[in-house]
Amino acid sequence: MGILRQIAEYLYLKKSDPDRRKTGFIKYMHGINRLSILLFIVAMIILAIKLLRK
Repeated sequence: MGILRQIAEYLYLKKSDPDRRKTGFIKYMHGINRLSILLFIVAMIILAIKLLRK
């Protein structure tokens, strides 16, 4: 369940742990991870639409 919790935190569905250390590099890494997850979801939706149209 750790992976699902982390994804929920990336997408702002769940509050992040307040005790976790926050540095600039971690902040940038989480931003890039958010972007990649959102792009993956968009790509999966596009592929599903293309498959359903055939």
